[in-house]
Amino acid sequence: MKKLMTMARQFRDEENGAAMVEYSILIGIITAAAITLIVGVGAYVTDAWQTLCTALGRTGAGCTAAAAG
Repeated sequence: MKKLMTMARQFRDEENGAAMVEYSILIGIITAAAITLIVGVGAYVTDAWQTLCTALGRTGAGCTAAAAG
Protein backbone atom coordinates (compact mmCIF):
# COMPACT_ATOMS: atom_id res chain seq x y z
CA MET A 1 0.00 0.00 0.00
CA LYS A 2 2.85 2.35 0.85
CA LYS A 3 4.43 1.72 -2.56
CA LEU A 4 1.14 2.52 -4.29
CA MET A 5 0.80 5.79 -2.37
CA THR A 6 4.39 6.72 -3.24
CA MET A 7 3.75 6.03 -6.92
CA ALA A 8 0.54 8.11 -6.80
CA ARG A 9 2.42 11.06 -5.27
CA GLN A 10 5.17 10.83 -7.88
CA PHE A 11 2.60 10.75 -10.67
CA ARG A 12 0.81 13.76 -9.20
CA ASP A 13 4.00 15.79 -8.76
CA GLU A 14 5.55 14.92 -12.13
CA GLU A 15 5.54 17.86 -14.55
CA ASN A 16 7.19 16.26 -17.58
CA GLY A 17 3.87 15.32 -19.15
CA ALA A 18 2.48 18.83 -18.82
CA ALA A 19 5.63 20.35 -20.32
CA MET A 20 5.46 17.93 -23.24
CA VAL A 21 1.85 18.93 -23.94
CA GLU A 22 2.76 22.62 -23.81
CA TYR A 23 5.66 22.15 -26.21
CA SER A 24 3.45 20.10 -28.55
CA ILE A 25 0.87 22.89 -28.65
CA LEU A 26 3.61 25.46 -29.28
CA ILE A 27 5.02 23.38 -32.16
CA GLY A 28 1.51 23.08 -33.62
CA ILE A 29 0.99 26.85 -33.49
CA ILE A 30 4.37 27.53 -35.09
CA THR A 31 3.67 24.96 -37.82
CA ALA A 32 0.26 26.46 -38.59
CA ALA A 33 1.79 29.94 -38.77
CA ALA A 34 4.55 28.76 -41.10
CA ILE A 35 2.09 27.03 -43.44
CA THR A 36 -0.13 30.12 -43.49
CA LEU A 37 2.87 32.32 -44.27
CA ILE A 38 4.06 30.04 -47.09
CA VAL A 39 0.60 29.90 -48.68
CA GLY A 40 0.23 33.68 -48.38
CA VAL A 41 3.62 34.39 -49.93
CA GLY A 42 2.87 31.92 -52.72
CA ALA A 43 -0.40 33.65 -53.53
CA TYR A 44 1.31 37.06 -53.49
CA VAL A 45 4.11 35.92 -55.81
CA THR A 46 1.65 34.27 -58.21
CA ASP A 47 -0.44 37.44 -58.33
CA ALA A 48 2.62 39.64 -58.83
CA TRP A 49 3.90 37.39 -61.62
CA GLN A 50 0.52 37.43 -63.36
CA THR A 51 0.33 41.24 -63.05
CA LEU A 52 3.78 41.53 -64.59
CA CYS A 53 2.84 39.24 -67.47
CA THR A 54 -0.32 41.23 -68.12
CA ALA A 55 1.54 44.54 -67.99
CA LEU A 56 4.11 43.27 -70.48
CA GLY A 57 1.43 41.81 -72.72
CA ARG A 58 3.09 38.41 -72.56
CA THR A 59 1.41 35.07 -73.06
CA GLY A 60 4.52 32.91 -73.19
CA ALA A 61 5.29 29.67 -71.38
CA GLY A 62 6.29 31.38 -68.11
CA CYS A 63 3.15 33.46 -67.97
CA THR A 64 0.91 30.53 -68.83
CA ALA A 65 2.46 28.43 -66.05
CA ALA A 66 1.90 31.24 -63.52
CA ALA A 67 -1.74 31.60 -64.54
CA ALA A 68 -2.34 27.87 -64.12
CA GLY A 69 -0.55 27.67 -60.72
